Amino acid sequence: MRKSDKKIENQIREVLTDVCEDTLKSYDGFLWVTHTVKYSSFPQSLNIICVFETHQARTHFLTGEGQLDVSSAIKRGFSQAGIDIKKVEKQIHYEIKDKISAE
Repeated sequence: MRKSDKKIENQIREVLTDVCEDTLKSYDGFLWVTHTVKYSSFPQSLNIICVFETHQARTHFLTGEGQLDVSSAIKRGFSQAGIDIKKVEKQIHYEIKDKISAE
């Protein structure tokens, strides 16, 4: 990993850690957030995965204000870090823990 890749990774982790901590406090059934990225095409290649305990928790989150809250927090966090993500909503995915564990 190049030095510039490590810098990007640290910025991503910092933003997503803050979002994760806030989301854990606000939404029942939310477990963690993770990501994948191809550094050579960052930020377009960034995929953010929000993981939930159950299908019901995920559905409740998506039908309420959760999705908007989290996407806004992520966009704001990256913006404060000097990273412009144009359509962050398309880069966030919402999964259930069992599906993640099976992969």
